[in-house]
Amino acid sequence: MAGCCSSGIRLSSQFTSLKNEILITGSNKDSNFTFIKCQDFVGRNKIGFLVCKNKSRFLIKSSLNQEGNSTFGVSVETVIKGNDSGVFDVGGGDNGGGDEEEEEFGPLLKFEDVMREAEARGAKLPADIIEAAKSVGIRKLLLMRYLDLQGSAWLGAAMRSSAMLRNRMLADPSFLFKVGTEIVIDTTCATVAEVQKRGKDFWAEFELYAADMLVGVAVNVALVGLLAPYARIGQPCVSQGFVGRFQRAYGALPSSVFEAERPGCRFTLNQRIAAYFYKGILYGFVGFGCGIIGQGIANMIMTAKRSIKKSEDDVPVPPLVKSALLWGVFLGVSSNTRLQIVTGLERLVESSPVGKQFPPVAMAFTVGVRFANNVYAGMQFVDWARWSGVQ
Repeated sequence: MAGCCSSGIRLSSQFTSLKNEILITGSNKDSNFTFIKCQDFVGRNKIGFLVCKNKSRFLIKSSLNQEGNSTFGVSVETVIKGNDSGVFDVGGGDNGGGDEEEEEFGPLLKFEDVMREAEARGAKLPADIIEAAKSVGIRKLLLMRYLDLQGSAWLGAAMRSSAMLRNRMLADPSFLFKVGTEIVIDTTCATVAEVQKRGKDFWAEFELYAADMLVGVAVNVALVGLLAPYARIGQPCVSQGFVGRFQRAYGALPSSVFEAERPGCRFTLNQRIAAYFYKGILYGFVGFGCGIIGQGIANMIMTAKRSIKKSEDDVPVPPLVKSALLWGVFLGVSSNTRLQIVTGLERLVESSPVGKQFPPVAMAFTVGVRFANNVYAGMQFVDWARWSGVQ
């Protein structure tokens, strides 16, 4: 998109004498206003001035993001101030926030620079990244991180085919380490508990154990992935229907209650509170669904075995729906709360001077805090199961 700014600015007037939508691509002149100055908004508080013949109120939005949210770390904020002379200041950025963002993520690369780097690596960029490069540009660190990951022998195919994984790895390179840590710790703790519980019958009931482990792996991936920060790339949904409004509202929420703010990516207290309840609902659905599948498989195996050989020591088959509801409530309330805290603590350590200088310290902290969380969760779930009458 042409223009003196790295993305266009769309002006929607609420004053009937002005046009509804005017795209500013430079120093344009209209019968209603004159855009007399435009500067690169990255790292600046003011990008220009509008001199209006008719005093009015304007709504300034990025033409690429109708909600004013950041796209790849760049945003245009709505800042309109009027005075008696009819001059409006058009603000962009956060009082030097662009400098902070450049220090953290590197310079903003234009489309030509992005394509040059990709061609040098022999890489083909996804459509949404290309569109972001054309419209607002891409921070160098994020581009280099993607090019490195997509060129990986064991991770490249997944990075190129899964936007969900790619966006989380771009925002947090330790994402897969956290997923792996959660799976290993949970599987190890569950295996020890299963061996102690089943004793000499462990191998005879190995199918039950395997079913539990498979469902546990799926749950762990979902739990970590739902709270992981992710790079917001591309245009948001522009649909005006219920689904479109819901997608925009969801896209404006932080991925977790304690997700770090970045220049151009701010979250209000209400959004953080809403994120807690929204993720709790998602966790509840995950718990109920996995409970139906996992407990359903276990119940079928138990029923099939008892149809062949019955024993006086057989425990009652757990109720399927009640067990699934217990898992849904447990994950939505307990797991959501605990993992929100765990994610916040990890963020504190990773952003600390020690964590930045010595990444193994942050990784060791992740292992320790997630191990403690799993041990506590196991004990708590037993109590919940007994209180609910499932076990």
